[in-house]
Amino acid sequence: MATRTEALPVPRVVSWWSTLVDWLTTVDHKKIGILYIAGGVLFLIIGGIEALLIRVQLAGPERAFLHPQTYNELLTMHGTTMIFLAAMPILAGFGNYVVPLMIGARDMAFPRLNALGVWLFILGGLLLYASFFSGGAPDAGWFAYAPLTSKTFSPHKGMDFWILGLMVTGIASISSSINFIVTILNMRAPGMKLNRMPVFVWTMLVTSFLIVFAFPSLTVAQILLFFDRNFGTGFYAAEVGATPILWQHLFWFFGHPEVYIVILPAFGMVSEIIPVFSRKPIFGYAALVYATVAIGFISFTVWAHHMFAVGLPPVVAYAFGAASMIIAVPTAIKIFNWIFTMWRGSLRFTTAMLFAVSFVAMFVIGGLGGIFLATVPVDWQLTDTYFVVAHFHYTLFGGVLLSVLAAFYYWFPKITGRKLDERWGRIHWLLTFVGFNLTFFPMHWLGLDGMPRRIATYGAGLGWDFWNFVATVGAFIISAGMALFVLNIMKSLRNGEAAGDNPWEGWTLEWATTSPPPAHNFDGLPPINSRRPLWNAAEKRVYTPDEVRAMSERDEHIHLPPASWWPLVVAFGVTAIAAGFVYTPVITVLGVLIFLIGVAGWVQQEGYH
Repeated sequence: MATRTEALPVPRVVSWWSTLVDWLTTVDHKKIGILYIAGGVLFLIIGGIEALLIRVQLAGPERAFLHPQTYNELLTMHGTTMIFLAAMPILAGFGNYVVPLMIGARDMAFPRLNALGVWLFILGGLLLYASFFSGGAPDAGWFAYAPLTSKTFSPHKGMDFWILGLMVTGIASISSSINFIVTILNMRAPGMKLNRMPVFVWTMLVTSFLIVFAFPSLTVAQILLFFDRNFGTGFYAAEVGATPILWQHLFWFFGHPEVYIVILPAFGMVSEIIPVFSRKPIFGYAALVYATVAIGFISFTVWAHHMFAVGLPPVVAYAFGAASMIIAVPTAIKIFNWIFTMWRGSLRFTTAMLFAVSFVAMFVIGGLGGIFLATVPVDWQLTDTYFVVAHFHYTLFGGVLLSVLAAFYYWFPKITGRKLDERWGRIHWLLTFVGFNLTFFPMHWLGLDGMPRRIATYGAGLGWDFWNFVATVGAFIISAGMALFVLNIMKSLRNGEAAGDNPWEGWTLEWATTSPPPAHNFDGLPPINSRRPLWNAAEKRVYTPDEVRAMSERDEHIHLPPASWWPLVVAFGVTAIAAGFVYTPVITVLGVLIFLIGVAGWVQQEGYH
């Protein structure tokens, strides 16, 4: 019999249910960031499995491991998954978690809109993958070139799932970007001027503007394609006087800014990690920020360098080639910023630093490949070969994934209060670095030897056998490294080394609070009068968390938005509306009803929207 002072045990079912409800209804930017990251990692694993199946098929000539139709579906879903369901959500997750902390804010400007974004991403991804169980997945490539997407060449509903699933996730991206813009411009702590913001915050701000201006082009292109496929219009049909090239213009007007949508946050992450482990402030902060903004502007002027082989007029082709060369200039500025930050620094080669330095090296190789492809006559020879695949993966895999892994090792202690195992981390880095180069560097040679991309098999005796086998071995080495990474996360969550509040002696504001941070983020903030608010300039050291709390002005008026079911309800409604277009109009009608109920509840609930 329990006494009055004894706590009664909480039934396990009740505890699990309350935890589930807490995560389903959360509007806390930190939990939403974790949901983005967890969802993105899950899709990253799925996309990685798809890549392994593709590499097994191409490990040798004339293999029949995959049916050609299955190969096309896996190729399409791999590219789509890695870009839209892995890279973008993981980067958005780190942005959601870290950006409010870095600028000294309690939360994002619109917490419920933030929650809506993560649920739209998850449900949109599930809708896209429902195509595998509904007659066939999309099969025209992640770029969905017309006329391959027409009913003639893709008669099942896979491409409709691709259109509608990405439109749902696109709504998530645009809503999240608006939230970032408003938060960064209006919710910075006193003293956090624009020229004092961390570089990662700057890159998330520019990325958000890119999404707001680039995604509408993709949305319009998808709506026109859906009408062509389902209502008999001819926006991309040459037989009725239209041109399939219209799709390429609309898609790549989105698609090339998309490259920087995923690479700019990676730049920002590396720009936070390298200075901390070099024990020096970032070299040329102003030049780095101006280069980031310049990349945002120029990225909208280079889309047709993906289209040099379609018969553009020479003047147009050379103009886009020149613009593609020009965008290399602000990118190169960043490379020199990172190199000079490390120059004569007190370097600490933690796992995070190893991944960050590897990112710089791999991105340089990818960038040099881009200069080749920006040269119009060279591009005519290399387009649609494996040289392009190598360039693309050195830029995005070597750029995005390596920087994301650096960010995991850097911010994992802040998110969980525990460090990832550094010994396992170094093995993970070695496997990833070696496997990555074994996989993708030989593809340069395969492309120069004329191997086309997007082929399900190839003949013997063409000289492609050995390097394709090497690439497949490299892919499995990468997978071994990623499996070790997942095990490291699981091990560290259970009994990892306690990290403390600021294990790396970082000087940005996220390290001024506890690890993990409380729901309200900060008990108070130190005076912000430099780009390194935690740096004690007089003693040339970082303030300890206790010193930060002692100098902080405590805010006694903390108000946090309440949890809400309505973002999840609205997200279900939007997804059901989209799903009804490929299943039955009844689902669309039901989705409209759910959407209206969700919106009505949303606007009537008190608190922040």
